[in-house]
Amino acid sequence: MDALLEPSWLQTLWFFLIAFFFLCYFVLEGFDFGVQMNVGAFWRRGTRTRGTLLKTIGPVWDGNEVFLITGGALMFAAFPEWYATLFSGFYLALLGLLLALIVRVCAFKWRDKEEGERWRSTWDAVHVLSGLAPAFLWGVAFSNIVAGVEIDQNRWVTTSLLGLLNPFALLGGAVFVLLFWLHGTLYLSLKLDGPLREDVNRLGGRLVGPTILAGAAYLVWYQLAHSHTLLTWIPLALAAAALVAVVPLNRVRREGWAFTATTTAIAAASLTLFGGLFPYVLPATNDPAHSLTVANASSTEHTLTVMLVALVVLLPVVLAYTAWTYRVFRHRVSDEDSPAPGAELLEKARRGYRDAFEQD
Repeated sequence: MDALLEPSWLQTLWFFLIAFFFLCYFVLEGFDFGVQMNVGAFWRRGTRTRGTLLKTIGPVWDGNEVFLITGGALMFAAFPEWYATLFSGFYLALLGLLLALIVRVCAFKWRDKEEGERWRSTWDAVHVLSGLAPAFLWGVAFSNIVAGVEIDQNRWVTTSLLGLLNPFALLGGAVFVLLFWLHGTLYLSLKLDGPLREDVNRLGGRLVGPTILAGAAYLVWYQLAHSHTLLTWIPLALAAAALVAVVPLNRVRREGWAFTATTTAIAAASLTLFGGLFPYVLPATNDPAHSLTVANASSTEHTLTVMLVALVVLLPVVLAYTAWTYRVFRHRVSDEDSPAPGAELLEKARRGYRDAFEQD
């Protein structure tokens, strides 16, 4: 086998550590995007109901983005060639994704700054778009990464922006949207109380069918045309079984298990994509010699070792804080004029911040 396709154990470990961070991001931020899409699904209920939906992710959405920031930073440090080559061809797409995420922050921060119906409806519309657009763009981007693009001898991506919008990538974008929408809907069934809880359960039942069909077509297409190993049939089958399990679980209102099933499906689908990509990080469709692999795109062994030591120290802190946050804000929300769960604790933190940084 070519030496460039035989990475060291440390390079292999870092590839799958980065995969782990993106897996966590898709699981956690996926339901955030889905909740924002449901702001559009329940638009006619008015700004009060839309605000209730957003309360369910208000305390946690920004913490979920930590996994994206960390995953991107680790990619830059561990595989700088991968990072640089991606931006050479995906620059406009990634810029659009970044802008959508920035506008999304504004929607969360500014929606409740004024009481007016028009003001809140405007930011609610931004919520819908900033939940839908990133989900679609992530699907398009990752589909092109795993399927490969044209790369020249200087490691520049030569595939055009329109070339990135190929049928496989567009299907990937649709699958990410449907899967995150379903995931967010089942998350709402865990966080809401009253009639709205039943409404989101019914919506979940309607979404699961199209998600199964589109997801199966996408992953089987990927496995047959682009995966570099037969082993990824295992997580693919797990993802399919998890999605199918949502149907009976949703019907008998086993909300926790249904949400666990979509969590498993997203995790297994992520393993399918990253596992099938290995030992490449960005295949070249025009000339295999131009492909970026785990071996030829990584930093030095010393750099990877130092990073690993830092990660071993810091990762447990991040995971523990994330778990603690979800425990504190675990309560249900009703469609009434009530504070968000954990709002008292959140307000204490805000007062502490103002006292520390905004003194006259």
